Amino acid sequence: MAGIRGNERPAGWLFVAPAVLILGLFMLLPILMALWVSLTRWNGQGSPFTGSVPFAGLDNYTKLFTDEGLARQDFMTSIRNNAYYVLLVVPIQTVLALALALVVNNRLLKGKGFFRTAFYFPSVTSSVAISVVFLFMFANGGAINAILAVFGIDGPQWFSDPRGLVHLFFDTPPSFLTEHSLFGLSWWDWLAGPSVAMCAIIALVIWTTSGTFMVMFLAALQNVPVQLEEAGLIDGASAWQRLRHIILPQLRPTTFLVVTLGLIGTWQVFDQIYVMSQGNPAKTTLTPAFLSYRTAFRDFDYGTGAAISFVLFLIIVVLTLVQRRLTRERN
Repeated sequence: MAGIRGNERPAGWLFVAPAVLILGLFMLLPILMALWVSLTRWNGQGSPFTGSVPFAGLDNYTKLFTDEGLARQDFMTSIRNNAYYVLLVVPIQTVLALALALVVNNRLLKGKGFFRTAFYFPSVTSSVAISVVFLFMFANGGAINAILAVFGIDGPQWFSDPRGLVHLFFDTPPSFLTEHSLFGLSWWDWLAGPSVAMCAIIALVIWTTSGTFMVMFLAALQNVPVQLEEAGLIDGASAWQRLRHIILPQLRPTTFLVVTLGLIGTWQVFDQIYVMSQGNPAKTTLTPAFLSYRTAFRDFDYGTGAAISFVLFLIIVVLTLVQRRLTRERN
């Protein structure tokens, strides 16, 4: 037996070698190359791995946080926009996905296959195509404003108004909010809230992603032992009490997965921004992912663009660890 076990090690490495080689070549190596680019002032000309490219060190990172200038202002604006986006999208899409899963999992519901398909269909549709449709719907003369006009409501200029929702309700900001700033933005700017255009994008994303997470919750619901619900019924528990004390604790691993995927996806939002707004109006829909693309491929500042992407990576990792700590099972 010892001789057989001794031969298992090289055999194991032989089997995993193709996967290790592919991951190292197409994932780890590009990440290391991008990390090096973030430490240089490469402008896209020639190779960034030659001695002719100036070495910047941590300058590309420090100017995002400490240096006064447009780079820090744009980056902090994108962080603010994306933070509001995450705070609205992740909770709403999680709750909506769970609600849809509970509806589809109801034993009394007829036509379950139809509803599963209807709820899931937006998730498998091209995000670019849906973004274009929403762009027409939320245009100044689009369907949404036409419906609001029927009820006598003057629809907003969805992709033209640069004010956040908080600014819409408070035209005159308190002086102490404008006098103090953080990372180049005043407190009034930090507390602006999502713009009207960002709210339209938020509605689109919630509609297209809830179906995917519904399938995850549905699979978890179907694995909840029926005996637990029957015991709750016998004990006289109401539907809400069974959901809170029986079903939701059983869904803890799935909830962690859904929230984690939601955090990752919302901090990486790009295609909807690229198609619908390009960061406008007045940079109120600018996100770190789109800013990284624009800085690298439009402004030809590849070092700063790569630095933004790695800062975004660290934000996602930290928030995922925090969320894991908050949702871990306690004795």
